[in-house]
Amino acid sequence: MAQCGPAEPSPGANAAVEPSGKPVLFEIFGEIWTVQARLGQGVSASVYQVSSGRASTAAVKEFQAESHGGDYGFHKERSVLEDIQGHKNIVTLYGVFTHHSGLGVSTRCLLLELLDVSVSELLLRAGTTRCHRQQQGHSMWLVQHCARDVLEALAFLHREGYVHADLKPRNILWSADDQCFKLIDFGLSFKQGNQDVKYIQTDGYRAPEAELQNSLAQAGVELEIHCTVAVDLWSLGIILLEMYSGTKLKDTVRSHEWEDNSAAVIDKIFGSKSEAHPAIPVYHLRDLIKSMLVKNPQQRCTAATALLSPFFSIPFAPHIEELVLLPSPVLRLLNLIDDSHLHNEDEYEDILEDMKEECQKYGTVVSLLIPKENPGKGQVFVEYSSSSDAKEAQRLLTGRTFDGRFVVATFYPLRAYRRGYLYQTLQ
Repeated sequence: MAQCGPAEPSPGANAAVEPSGKPVLFEIFGEIWTVQARLGQGVSASVYQVSSGRASTAAVKEFQAESHGGDYGFHKERSVLEDIQGHKNIVTLYGVFTHHSGLGVSTRCLLLELLDVSVSELLLRAGTTRCHRQQQGHSMWLVQHCARDVLEALAFLHREGYVHADLKPRNILWSADDQCFKLIDFGLSFKQGNQDVKYIQTDGYRAPEAELQNSLAQAGVELEIHCTVAVDLWSLGIILLEMYSGTKLKDTVRSHEWEDNSAAVIDKIFGSKSEAHPAIPVYHLRDLIKSMLVKNPQQRCTAATALLSPFFSIPFAPHIEELVLLPSPVLRLLNLIDDSHLHNEDEYEDILEDMKEECQKYGTVVSLLIPKENPGKGQVFVEYSSSSDAKEAQRLLTGRTFDGRFVVATFYPLRAYRRGYLYQTLQ
């Protein structure tokens, strides 16, 4: 699980405990929720994965005491989230509550939708997985999926007059239940024209005008012109360039070469990777990113115009590693079925029954498919009633042996499965 909150998840995070050794509990709307893990910790808030007695899961963002700015941060994020609720690509706020600890300290909390892996983790894990290959970076399928989802969120946010102001890989998370990426962490967000925070955006994803404004604010110089929604497009351009290249660009965007001619640097990055992809989609993605990374914010593309890019009209296939990393209600099991089993009707029906019986041990199976022809020939596709069932099945089935064969279990995009579209997955 990845956090819905302000910081990277702690590796191997354990369930939080009080100084007494007892598990941390939150009483939320009259029900007791147990903290299963601390997912992240920032300057003003900590984020926890919590579970109720009914096996429901959610995220709690607990703000620090008022002396650390936590009370202001709570009211700020609460007001923004309440104002922008309802969009599929923005984290859902379930409610707010006050937590009274055993030490007599009261803290303000947000109860939020629990999301999965962040783009930051995808960048890190995919780079590790493919380190033995010359090509790095994510597939065009994932870059397109993330770009479209984030642009949809930004188009909505900007129509409502808000600037996110802290777009970065750790603030874009995958939702296994909704099969899309969502924006989180609105602690620096503001209404355009009413900027109430001096320092915005994170180093490496900060637009030139935000860099200037932050520097002047630090020097005590007040500006009449404040940052606009254009700063979010700059951040997204850097994120997409990192996803495509597989390289963190913090040092690159600080370099003299970038300052002198950022377009030439982008061309160079694409030129070094383009052999792995068809030329036309690469050109479309390159031009889309360039339109986001124009130094003059007034000439930068908007989220709405970016969504009209021809890059979004091209179908792509995912990498197999991405299907391992992005949870879905659908599992794909490999290395199980012989071709000989597919052409004997009795054997085929027996295998279907056996596989359904086995897969039902881990959750409620909605449907099961074993294609007899390519694409997908001999692979087992299992649709569970929930992504949590599929995640548990993937965890328990991976590495098991059936008839002397080691099982490989990946997730599979729900929309593609329901449309009968079986990808020839990129290896």
